Amino acid sequence: MTISAWRQQLQSGEISARELVEEHLQRAAKTENEVHAFVDVTADRARADADRIDLARSAGEALGPLAGIPLAIKDNLCTRGVTTTCASRMLESFVPPYESAVTERLWRAGGVLVGKTNLDEFAMGGSTETSAFGATSNPWNTDHVPGGSSGGSAAAVATGACVASLGSDTGGSIRQPASFCGVVGLKPTYGRVSRWGLVAFASSLDQVGPFATSVADAAELLQVIAGPDPRDSTCLNAEVPDFSSGLNRSIKGLRVGVIRECFDAEGLDAEVKASTQAAAAQLEALGAELVEVSCPRFTDGIATYYVIAPSEASANLARYDGVKYGFRAEDAESLAAMTARSRAEGFGAEVQRRILIGTYALSAGYVDAYYRKAQQVRTLIRRDFDAAFQSVDVLLTPTAPTTAFRSGAHADDPLAMYLADLLTIPVNLAGLPAISVPCGFSQAGLPIGVQLIGNVLDEARLLQVASQYEQAADVLSQRPEASLVP
Repeated sequence: MTISAWRQQLQSGEISARELVEEHLQRAAKTENEVHAFVDVTADRARADADRIDLARSAGEALGPLAGIPLAIKDNLCTRGVTTTCASRMLESFVPPYESAVTERLWRAGGVLVGKTNLDEFAMGGSTETSAFGATSNPWNTDHVPGGSSGGSAAAVATGACVASLGSDTGGSIRQPASFCGVVGLKPTYGRVSRWGLVAFASSLDQVGPFATSVADAAELLQVIAGPDPRDSTCLNAEVPDFSSGLNRSIKGLRVGVIRECFDAEGLDAEVKASTQAAAAQLEALGAELVEVSCPRFTDGIATYYVIAPSEASANLARYDGVKYGFRAEDAESLAAMTARSRAEGFGAEVQRRILIGTYALSAGYVDAYYRKAQQVRTLIRRDFDAAFQSVDVLLTPTAPTTAFRSGAHADDPLAMYLADLLTIPVNLAGLPAISVPCGFSQAGLPIGVQLIGNVLDEARLLQVASQYEQAADVLSQRPEASLVP
C-alpha cells in the first residue's frame, strides 16, 4: 500500500498508528534473520512515537503528512540519541547529539523510525557485504546481494519492514540496490536535499534520497526532505515544487533520450538490455518520442569517479584518528602508533583501500596527473549531458549492467564490484537527478530496473515520466513468487 492509502486508513480510524507500526515490526522480525536489513531495530521508540501520534489524532491536533508512517533510515544519517555506526567498528558506539536535516524533517512530518539500516562500511561498496556487522541478503533470493551501499534500506522496503526508507547515493548507492531489490529509488539533484548530518564519504557527490514501493511514495518523501538548509553550504536555495501534482499527467510529446553508449556497454546482460528496451518501447506507446543520443564520455565516468571519490574520502575520513572520537586502539606505545593501529583496526579492508587510493591521488607529484585530470573529465561528462538535454526531456539507461550477483562473487575482485556502478556514476559526477524503477525480472526471478535521468532540478518531470511508466507497465503485478517479499 502507498503512503496515501495508509494515511487515509489512519485518518479514518480504520487502523491506528500503533497497529501500523506493529504490523511492520512483525514483518521485520519475520525476515531479519535471513535478510539482515537492519543494524538496529528501534522497536521501543517506534511504539512510543506511534502512541503519541494516536493520542494527538484523538485530541484533534493537526498532524504532518507522514504521521504514523513507519520509516527506516540508512545508518550513515545522524539520528539524535540513536547509534549511527556507518556499519563500521570505527563508529560502533557513536550516538549523535543532533539530528540530520533530512531525518529532522521526517520526524516533524510525523514519520516513525522503525530502525537504522545496514550498509557497506562508510557507504563504500556495491553489495552491502562490507558492513562490520554482517552482510545483507537480497529478499528475492538470499543467495544474492541486495546491492549497495544502501542495500539495507532497499531490502527493508522490499520485505515490507517499513513503508519507505532513506539512503544515500554517491555513485549509484540508491539506484543500484533499488534495481537489485525491485523497488523505486530516487537520487535528487545535488544540492536539492541537505547533507547536514550525513556522514561524509565524497562531499561533492553524496546525496540523500528515498526508497519506496511506488513513484508516488518517493515523491512524497522527497517533498518532505527537499529544500534549502543554511547549515549546508552546498544546499541550493531553490523553490521546491509540488512533486506529486504531475504524476498522472500524460507524457505525450515528451522526448526520451536513449543513451547509445549505455546499450553498447561491455558486460551489459542480455536480459537487462531487453527489459530496458521494452521500458523504452512502453514510454513510446504512451506518446513519448524516443531519440537516440550520444554521451561519448559516459563510460569514462567509472575511472573518473574512482579518482575523485577516494580522494574526497581520504580527506573526510582523516578525522577518525582515535583521538577526537571513534574507535581507539589500546596499549599503543606512542600517539603515532595509537593512530595507526586505530585506523587499521577500526576501518575494514575496502575503506582502507579507498583511503590509500585517494591519498596517493592527492600526493605531491600526482595530484595534477590524477585528481585534477579527473575533475577535467568530470566537466566533459557534464557537458555531454548538457548537450543531450538540448534535444530531450529525460534520458533512459539500464540502472545496472546485471541483475543482483551472488554473495561473495566479487569478494576477491574489487574492479568487478566497481563496474556494477558503471551506468549510475556519471549522473553523480554531473549532479543530476535520476530514478530507478522496476521494469522486469530475469528468468532466475531477480528484479531489473530502468534508470531515468532528469536535468538539474527537474525532479518533477522525472517523477512524472517514471510514474506514467510504472502505472502502464505494472511490472510488480507480474512478479514471480518470493517468500520474503510480500
